[in-house]
Amino acid sequence: MSKTAAPSILVIRRDNIGDLVCTTPLIHALRERFPKARLSVLVNSYNRPVVENNPDIDVIYAYMKAKHREPGQSVLGVIWGRVQLMRELRRQRFDYAIIAGAHFLPRGLRLARAIKPKHIVGFTEPGKRGIEHIDTGVTYTQPQPLHEAEDVFRLLAPLGIDGEPPALRLFPAAAAVASAQSALREKHLALDKLIGVHISARKPLNRWPAENFADLIRRLHQAHGADFMLFWSPGSAANPRHPGDDEKAQQIMDAVKDIPVLAYPTDSLDQLIAGLAQCRAVVCSDGGAMHIAAALGKPILCFFGKSDKTRWYPWKVPHVLLQPPSLNVADIGVDDASRAFDQLLARSVRKNSGAEAKMD
Repeated sequence: MSKTAAPSILVIRRDNIGDLVCTTPLIHALRERFPKARLSVLVNSYNRPVVENNPDIDVIYAYMKAKHREPGQSVLGVIWGRVQLMRELRRQRFDYAIIAGAHFLPRGLRLARAIKPKHIVGFTEPGKRGIEHIDTGVTYTQPQPLHEAEDVFRLLAPLGIDGEPPALRLFPAAAAVASAQSALREKHLALDKLIGVHISARKPLNRWPAENFADLIRRLHQAHGADFMLFWSPGSAANPRHPGDDEKAQQIMDAVKDIPVLAYPTDSLDQLIAGLAQCRAVVCSDGGAMHIAAALGKPILCFFGKSDKTRWYPWKVPHVLLQPPSLNVADIGVDDASRAFDQLLARSVRKNSGAEAKMD
């Protein structure tokens, strides 16, 4: 297909925050290759802020999962909304639907088939039932370990796009940015020395103890004169459906009362994106927040537990990754984290030719 072609393309990515963030290089490459294309994405309602405001995308379609429904909204209403969305997607008569995920994905294929595009692009695996419905397929093999962004990017080969994926891309909402900046001004925090510290992690083995975070904040403040934004998923840890880190955050805030720290619980993804966008560097565990920070171009000190560091490290940004032999981030010492942050600053300085990345 030539660069002057104007196909209608739907990129389908239906899973977690980090997965969708790691698909933004694919989306950008499509726009660069086909500037006249009608480029749409299908995501879930929770992840939608990841692709909002992205200039590469013409239309965003989002379906709601039952677990993400609003208070008072029925499961039946969620199902009816999906039915209406599918009707709208079929009316668009897409030329290509791209099932943007690693491996052969039967659920993604069922969704693509229901939309009835002219062509379906996706990974195929020998012997898997239904692969005959993917007419523009890429056989899934991994000759070497690949980052998620690299792996998914291989789906573009049939469309004439190859090479290394570009950087991740994310664009904060203006209203959320204004709110974050207002909160920082009220606390008189310095943006040029602001470190974001995200303390929540979905996986138990990725959770660093509260006392370690507090100790690290104190050390970085003493060494670099840094100010901080403290991010976490709000709610009580005792909530079985939506556990949060309110108690952990309070423990940290109590321990660093004499240090300039803005407590910034994020009820929405918009808030998290906009808050991280204000920071000069970020400390966090592997997870969605880490990939958001990478998409915002932030240097990152990241803690990995039982996660594949080859596949999920921060893509194309300066970073230092700590993963203990036990695969439990609780075994990462504060001394190690403090030294790693100094290494991160040095790498950032080298990338930015010196002064721009310095914090002290």
